[in-house]
Parts: sequence; structure tokens; C-alpha cells
Amino acid sequence: MQGVLQGFSIVLILIGVGLVTARLLPRKRESIATGLTPLIYYITNPALMFMLLSETDLRAVIGVYTPIALITAVLTGSLYALGAKLFFKVPATRLPGAAMSTSYVNAGNIGVPLALYAVGSTNPVVSVLIAQLLLIAPVYLCIFALVSRANGNQENKTPLGKTILRSIANPVTIATFIGALFAAFDLHLPEVINIPIDMLGQASIPLLLMAFGMSLFGQRPLADKALRGEVFLATFFKMLFMPMAAWALAALVFKLEGTDLLGVVIMAALPTAQNVLLFSQQFRLETTVVREVILCSTLLALPVTLVITLFLG
Repeated sequence: MQGVLQGFSIVLILIGVGLVTARLLPRKRESIATGLTPLIYYITNPALMFMLLSETDLRAVIGVYTPIALITAVLTGSLYALGAKLFFKVPATRLPGAAMSTSYVNAGNIGVPLALYAVGSTNPVVSVLIAQLLLIAPVYLCIFALVSRANGNQENKTPLGKTILRSIANPVTIATFIGALFAAFDLHLPEVINIPIDMLGQASIPLLLMAFGMSLFGQRPLADKALRGEVFLATFFKMLFMPMAAWALAALVFKLEGTDLLGVVIMAALPTAQNVLLFSQQFRLETTVVREVILCSTLLALPVTLVITLFLG
């Protein structure tokens, strides 16, 4: 229980730092936010993913955990997209980001301390990262690229194949893949190179959370009445449906129990990752629903996780 509280406290404090920064430095807010997005996307986040994967025993995480994470995410995102399209007629420029916000969890910063303190192992969180970064994210980014291209946000002269390749071969996915190779073949960088990469990776989490906090400045939660239904539906899928689906798969299909089962369900109950907002901004898609779901899921994640820990811990 202490690990759950500690993990969420850190996240909320760093989001608050970003919000206060935007409030106290109004003239610098735009330039700081504009600089942070590419810095995180191209440098610090890839460094973090490389370090997490390269130091992991892949044989301990690829087997049961990763398939559960993958199936749960695909099921959640697909059913939300179907429901949102049927009930709210969500346009293509908003649907992919919203769907990703229901199924892409904040494993990188909240998941690590929660897995370590609540479960006693980082295996559940690393398996989620593998599923998300090597499989789920490339698929979503391809969709983002196609939607952005069709909407005229990218150069129409760029060939379709090149657009898809560029979206798959993004810095985060490449760094994750290289980290997995290092782990698979037990490779190690020289310490003089490993230390600065580790330092850059450690900067990613606070920068991401601060950037998210700055993006909240001047925003009123659920201010757009026309989008409230979409936000409520997406939040329901993220914070209720996804954990229940993970429990059903883990307990009834894969026969997990004890701390293994707890780890799987807690990972599914994590709030939406700030990376979803980052990716949506990078492809110039509509981000209002994504931002609202990140905020709502972050606020709800603590009570939901405490309930899960109470019943399964």
C-alpha cells in the first residue's frame, strides 16, 4: 500500500510543478512547452526505454504477462473505438488518440514504483512496456500518420509507404528494440556511455509530467460539453473495463493467482500515459479528449488501485 501512495504522490507533485511553472512564467510557457515536446520525443524518452529494456531478463517477462497486456489493450481500444463511433460519431482526427488513451497505460513512471513496491517485481511493468512500445504504439502511430496525412497535416507529396515507415521507425520504438536486443544477447555498454544515457532517461519522467502539467494551465476540465460523453466513455474503458478484462484473462484463461494476478490487474489500472498526448501533438491530431482522459484517469487511478490491492493483495 505504501508503494501505491508513494508512486502517485510523485506523479501528482511533478504535474503540479508544471502547472505552477506555467502560472508563474506566462511569457515563457509557450517556448518551454514547444521545446520540451521534441526533447522528450527524440532524446529523453528513447533513453529511458533503452535503459529499462536493456537491464531486464526478457525470458522472465515474455510468456504470460506480455500476451495478457497485448490482448487487454487491443480489446479495450477496439471496443471503445466501436462504441465511440456508434454513439458519438467521433471524427477520424479525434478517434485514434482517444482510443489509444483507453488502452495505453503509464507504465514508464507510475508502473515502475507500483510494480516494485506493491508486487515486488518489475516483470509486470516491463512486459507491458514490451507490448506497448514494440507492438501497440507502432500500430497506433501508423494510424496517426495516415489520419494526419489524409487531413492535410503532413506533406501530401510524401509517399504513403514512407509515411508509415517513418511512423513505425520512431525514436522510442527504435530505442526499445535496441534495448531488447541488448537484454536478449546480454550486451552492455561501456560505463562512460551507459551513465549519460541513464541520466537522460531519468530526466524523461519529470519532463513528461511537467509538460503535462503545463498543458493543463488555463484548461477547465470537462469544459467542452460536446465532448463530455466521449471523455466519460473513454475513462470508463480505461479505469473500469481494462482492469476487469485483465483480471478475467489472467485469472480465468492464464490461471494466474496471488501477486502475479495482482501485478497484471494493477498494470491495467494505471492511468493513461502522457505519451499519448505527446504522440497526438506530434501528428497534429485533436488532443482535447486525450488530455481530459489523462487527467481523469490520473485522478481515479489511486482509488481504483487501492480497491484492487485491497481485494487481491
